[in-house]
Amino acid sequence: MIDPQEKGELLKKIPKTDKILEKLPKDIPHILKRTVCRRVFEDLRKKIKLGLLASPEVLAFENVLSLVMDELSKSLRPSLRPLINATGVVVHTNLGRSLLPEEVFKQIFEVAVNYSNLEYDLEAGRRGSRYSHVEPLLCELTGAESALVVNNNAAAVLLTLETLARGKEVIVSRGELVEIGGSFRIPDVMARSGAILREVGATNRTHLRDYENAIGENTALLMKVHQSNFAVVGFTSKVPMSELKALGAKYQLPVIEDLGSGNLVDLTPYGFMHEPTVQESLEAGADLVSFSGDKMLGGPQAGIIVGKAELVDKIKKNPMNRAVRIDKLTLAGLEAILSIYRKPEEALRKIPTLTMLSMSYEETKKRAQRLAMRLKRKKIQGVDVAFTDTVSRVGGGAMPLQELRSRAVLLNLDGLSAKGVDAACVERALRLGDPPVIARIEDERILFDVRTVRDKELGLLASCVKDAVEKCIRGSIR
Repeated sequence: MIDPQEKGELLKKIPKTDKILEKLPKDIPHILKRTVCRRVFEDLRKKIKLGLLASPEVLAFENVLSLVMDELSKSLRPSLRPLINATGVVVHTNLGRSLLPEEVFKQIFEVAVNYSNLEYDLEAGRRGSRYSHVEPLLCELTGAESALVVNNNAAAVLLTLETLARGKEVIVSRGELVEIGGSFRIPDVMARSGAILREVGATNRTHLRDYENAIGENTALLMKVHQSNFAVVGFTSKVPMSELKALGAKYQLPVIEDLGSGNLVDLTPYGFMHEPTVQESLEAGADLVSFSGDKMLGGPQAGIIVGKAELVDKIKKNPMNRAVRIDKLTLAGLEAILSIYRKPEEALRKIPTLTMLSMSYEETKKRAQRLAMRLKRKKIQGVDVAFTDTVSRVGGGAMPLQELRSRAVLLNLDGLSAKGVDAACVERALRLGDPPVIARIEDERILFDVRTVRDKELGLLASCVKDAVEKCIRGSIR
């Protein structure tokens, strides 16, 4: 324990703010420099008072100046930054979900730096609709009569229910009352929309008669919600869309389906479990289908509604539509992504999400070998490189039971134990690096699932590993 007198002496050793400021770059705003100095000094004082200061040497002028410079660099760096995803989760919600192809970004860039015909009809020479840029494409690809795009799928569901069922009942199977990330729940969204939830069936089994028995004078819609982020197995039963559509026709009720993570390409030829595509849902009779523009589609974040023109037109006229509409950059990105889907084989090759998902185990083995070779060239002190089989995940709340066999590179850190370096330290150093690297720890070893590490990132990843290990050895990461 440090006695109060020693703490007082240590506090006096903290350099003066003005002396540190004199050594900082002149081109950095003065207010930022003072703010950073204050932050560093407050942290040092706190550590001294709590007896947590690593060593009195930390308070030397050059060391404090280095701390301030590091903090300045962090402050000047964008908060939203690119990183390397070595987790093996392809559509990683926390890491930005789907990656856009470079050609899509080029389209976004051109629209961003120039004026555009966002809401201008060039043919007619008058005001047009922003939705006209993607509606024909969506109808062409899905077979729908009409389409609308909003800022995300939660908004698509909310807008649909508020338009078509406010103050009326919507019948949903109890087993489909899903919750996704951020505590987004179908019952809560329905309540916000003003619609009245009518649950039918049991958690594991719902029959057509359950829907029919619940239909009354106040029923507005029959709704299906795809269980995209969980699965109920065993003694189960659910009503297929074709049967629900026939029931809806009998009582003149629209049938809508929220697919969550929408698919436009059938991935079963690549060993995937069957996941309903948007086209299949519409062909089976759904009057409206909503799904995400990112996630499995591989585009920018958006909520897409496709289906009967009569119903979509009503939703378009809802004043709430303006509050959830998408901007020109999202429209540009979505149009470019949808254009790629005109040739499904090109979509698998050009859209990173689909490319990573369809990557074979043999391809991951080759990529793991390339990463290991680069790591060995770095001759990282105390680190042994090995391989292991692992399981990648789709992510984004899609296909929870789907396992993607993959190959990973392991870092064995036993050679660093004498220096007090463990997997937790290296993982933290990787996260705090530039660029950050997000990996996994398994059995006290760092694991890099290469399914989500692109070829162009392999050399950079190896450099990041070397830097992270060296920081842990020096003790600058704890």
